[in-house]
This record gives sequence, C-alpha cells and structure tokens, in this order.
Amino acid sequence: MIQLLLRWSVLALGVTLATKLVPGIECNELSTLIIVVVLLSFLNAVLKPVLMLFALPFIVVTMGLGIILINAVLFWLVGEVVDGFTVQSFGSALIGAVIVSVTNMLLGGMLGSAKAKDEQRKGGGRGGRGGGGGSGRSRRDDDVIDI
Repeated sequence: MIQLLLRWSVLALGVTLATKLVPGIECNELSTLIIVVVLLSFLNAVLKPVLMLFALPFIVVTMGLGIILINAVLFWLVGEVVDGFTVQSFGSALIGAVIVSVTNMLLGGMLGSAKAKDEQRKGGGRGGRGGGGGSGRSRRDDDVIDI
C-alpha cells in the first residue's frame, strides 16, 4: 500500500511539474490532481498494454519512441475526460507526457534503489538461498518492467 502511495506521489509531482512548465496544461485544484493521478494510473495499467500490443510494429520500427506517443495519447485523453484538467493540444500532451515519464524514471529509480538498499540491509542476516556469501543481491518482487 505504501509503495502505491509513493508511486502516486511521484506521478502527482510529474503532473504538477508538467502544469507548471508547459503553457497548454492546467490543473485547477488538488482534488482534480488526485483524480488525474488515479485515472492516469488506471489507464496505464489497463489501456496502455492493449495500445502497446496493437502498436507493437510501430514501436519496434521507431525503436521505442512510439511509447512516448502512447503516453501522450493517454495524457491527452485524461485532459479530455477530467473537468478542471485541460490539455490544449497534442503537442502540450506530448511535452507533458515526456515530463511525467522523466520524473517517474528519475524519482522511481531513486525510490527503487533506496528500497533495494533497505531490503538488503534488513534481509542481510537471514539464511536465504545459497547459505552465505553470494553476490549480496536480494531478490525483489518488482524486478519486472513496470507498466
């Protein structure tokens, strides 16, 4: 539960940065921001994998840059659905999606590395697999790509 709240906080920070840095993106209130974050999380979990499946040839040809377009479409869609959150153009959505993605990558990486260090410190004294010695690397449940 704490991990979900941390991810939502990072996403909220990214959306807030996008509203401050991109002229075509506006968010009126904190409650609107919370709705935007929850809806973006839901769309990233449900709709994004489907879009990526259908756009897979395009994503391969563009060497992954097509994913940015999918993120921009989802960002623009949230702007169309949520009252109080406006995304004026697809260009604004594209820049906003890049800002949110970079924020998630940077802060998510820092939080992930802090979590790994914390788990290693806590789990260092346990028997675990292999008895002793080893590489010191602990197995984590989130070693998969986060969608």
